[in-house]
Amino acid sequence: MTRAVLSIGSNLGDRLAHLQSAVDGFADVLVAVSPVYETAPWGVLDQADFLNAVLVVESPEVDEWGWLRRGQALERAAQRVRDRHWGPRTLDVDVVTVDGVLSSDPELLLPHPGAHERATVLIPWLDVSPDAVLPGFGPIAVLDYSVEGVRKRGDLSLNIRETKIGE
Repeated sequence: MTRAVLSIGSNLGDRLAHLQSAVDGFADVLVAVSPVYETAPWGVLDQADFLNAVLVVESPEVDEWGWLRRGQALERAAQRVRDRHWGPRTLDVDVVTVDGVLSSDPELLLPHPGAHERATVLIPWLDVSPDAVLPGFGPIAVLDYSVEGVRKRGDLSLNIRETKIGE
């Protein structure tokens, strides 16, 4: 069984609908969905603010590569374009950590590089797993990161929709 933490974000088009498409795409394996946060862009500043959330997923059949491929398929379905590093995107699905897995493969670095200092990941993750530990960095509750430019959007929420076998 693998349990993973995924960070989702969007700053193009219907941002909330793009995040919801990720929630729907993982509905059969969802353990938790964080509240939605609006965050200032990071890396490339001349773009719209992001909506971000964290998903906790679990499945006995999915390994770290399965989580990555599933997230990439959802990005493609949202017509994600990768023309600018840290640029705008319809949907971004990052595998932050997978229980018991460390990876130095350039395609799938685990834990996700920079996660230990990104409020866009840590704040929503704290909402759903306050006792979580980021491998190599310790409890996420005590990590040092800036909360500037991050605000909870209480007016927005992601809905967990039930799925039936075969859907």
